Amino acid sequence: MMLFIGSHVSFKSDSGLLGSVEETLSYGANAFMFYTGAPQNTQRSAIDDLKTYEGLKLMQDNNMKLENVIVHAPYIINLANNTDITKWEFACNFLRQEINRCNTLGVKYMVLHPGSSVGLDRNYAIGNIIKGLNNVLIDDDKIVILLETMALKGTEIGSIDEIKTIIEGVNNKKNIGVCLDTCHLNDAGIDISNFDEFLDEFDKKIGIDKIKCVHVNDSKNEFGSHKDRHENLGFGTIGFDNLLSVIYNKRLEDIPKILETPYIDKEIPPYKFEIEMIKNKEFNKNLYSDAYKYYKGE
Repeated sequence: MMLFIGSHVSFKSDSGLLGSVEETLSYGANAFMFYTGAPQNTQRSAIDDLKTYEGLKLMQDNNMKLENVIVHAPYIINLANNTDITKWEFACNFLRQEINRCNTLGVKYMVLHPGSSVGLDRNYAIGNIIKGLNNVLIDDDKIVILLETMALKGTEIGSIDEIKTIIEGVNNKKNIGVCLDTCHLNDAGIDISNFDEFLDEFDKKIGIDKIKCVHVNDSKNEFGSHKDRHENLGFGTIGFDNLLSVIYNKRLEDIPKILETPYIDKEIPPYKFEIEMIKNKEFNKNLYSDAYKYYKGE
């Protein structure tokens, strides 16, 4: 089984895609995900074509595939609520701009949080998401928007049944898929220790072929808590062995697995050491101290 494993990495205006690939390689990874700008605002720097070319060349030199590169749409985009029609139209236009940036970079997959109803009827809000996606997507788009499974915190939309309804309503079916998130599934009340049973249900409702990315995160929260707080691999309530069974599940073997686990002390990336754990299939209880020594030079 070929393992496509990576993490969230930075995408900076001065180094662009090249910097993202270099960071990925430093973690021993062959897949990665990034925001094309700050996730919490709409400010965007122009994409440096030279850095994109250099990044693609470095990927080629290291046998990295573009289909294992994921862009995450800014989480401020909310297609579910159209109470303020101007804001909703802006969200649609901003999502279109992000798709255009993906096209410039050559990236095929973009993860999108479906949105939050914020006081609206949930079915009506789901209709807004469908309408927004149909407004944004055009017939010759190569992008595939991956709706992320959510923890269902507050008024979040993103259960399997809700994602099924959205997919059914989108006109351009080739441009829509799903990103699973293990922390979100756990917090939404889906038992990761029975992951194959979940995949059976998913396959009946949506189809496993729609899954194009898996976010691999442990959870700080109890099962079904609807809280959405990520934890490092093996240090949360899901557990290392359960997460390993997701990563190495043969039904998802060609799909990139992306870590979004927290930095240690908010400054030290854990990904190099978590990826080693995954490759070795062995939990490292000294993850924090090993990463701290490595990056602090102690």
